[in-house]
Amino acid sequence: MAIGVNTLETDAGKSNFARLVLLHDNIGKVLVLLPAVKLLNLVSIWRETERHLQPVKGDDVRRFFSQETLRTKEGQRKLFSLPVFVDDAFECQDVLDVLEPYSGLRFSADRSWYIANMRSIRLGLSASDIDRAQPKGDDEAVISHAVERFTALRIRQRLEDTLGLPSLAPTTQKIIMLRSDPAAGVDRLVPVVKVDPSLSAQVMSWSVSPYYAAPGSIQSIDDAIIRVLGFDLVVNLALGIAMGKTLTLPEDTPRNQTPYWQQAVYTATLAERLAKKMESSIRPKPGLVYLSGLLHNFGYIVLAHLFPPHFSLLSRYIEANPHLRLDYIEKHILHVTREQVGAWLMESWSLPEEVCNGVRYLNEPLNPNAGVYAQIVHLANHALRLKGWADGPLEKEFNADVLALTGLTQQQVMAEVEGMEADSEVLKEFTNALASH
Repeated sequence: MAIGVNTLETDAGKSNFARLVLLHDNIGKVLVLLPAVKLLNLVSIWRETERHLQPVKGDDVRRFFSQETLRTKEGQRKLFSLPVFVDDAFECQDVLDVLEPYSGLRFSADRSWYIANMRSIRLGLSASDIDRAQPKGDDEAVISHAVERFTALRIRQRLEDTLGLPSLAPTTQKIIMLRSDPAAGVDRLVPVVKVDPSLSAQVMSWSVSPYYAAPGSIQSIDDAIIRVLGFDLVVNLALGIAMGKTLTLPEDTPRNQTPYWQQAVYTATLAERLAKKMESSIRPKPGLVYLSGLLHNFGYIVLAHLFPPHFSLLSRYIEANPHLRLDYIEKHILHVTREQVGAWLMESWSLPEEVCNGVRYLNEPLNPNAGVYAQIVHLANHALRLKGWADGPLEKEFNADVLALTGLTQQQVMAEVEGMEADSEVLKEFTNALASH
């Protein structure tokens, strides 16, 4: 689910530029008008109206606002026969320049259209408002604060013990050790794969894929890994499967969301392709780049495990604020982000530092601690949103500083995305294989 934000960002400084949101409950629909780039605080509406209004599903919003009658001034005026909640920032505005992000509908609304059905309340929060409310300290302190605030848990000596996360299976522990050891090779990987029937079957299935076009028949696990797949691919996908088994995917996710494993596989694949296009002097290890992309969203599953009562609320906020970076919505609701908790957990499991930083700083690619792994995953995720293959706000222009640090151009990045389309069937096959576990 990717929503364009360039128009919002371009016009955000205008005092009369408003985002239009459609909410509903069992009583009926209502409209909300608030400053374009701000987060819609649903709790404010619930408190003021004593109604549990929810965002309408994105596809339904698109259909509703794409009606032909709403292309006319008369239809736009009639739209405001619905109850209208207006952010108090617009209390004195005579005309609002209105944009609905899902459909792209844009028009000017005169105050006289909605004043009869209007209620003015404080609805929006800016990014700086959200940042000011965040706890101070390192990531572990932030996670501890969130756990103590939003659950009944009290932090013991080891945070890992408090969270109740499942322990890693022996096979997973061995795979992590192999991934963390730069001297490890196929000779140590083959025995680990052979003792896990499910993993063995999956490796054999991957090795006969038309994508690899291996000459001759594949006779054994050794043959599949040594001659066709290679150490990096097998250990990374095995680790993805193993960690996917550790926690179950959440059920009440934002509607229209990109499936978890599709986003993981596509991000990993594109990140690896981009790494191979970089100059050799600054090129990161493609295998670790792939793993960073594959696990970049793992913290999302951890959030669902840690905060089940609040996860549904988080999903509704994401639906109501499709223009906003996901980490800011998570900060507002939980005071911790998927990147923080995911990277912290990977570090506690002794995954390579490059992977931990690649996950932790993908939304902050210019942070001094970010490094090239985070920068590559950031570019991959940004590009995939433009194709509708990843979740989050859609921004047409890439960060010029990140491109300069990686030595890539926006044209190169998008060319690699187009190249992935030729392999779409294989990517779907990998996605389904990981999802089935």
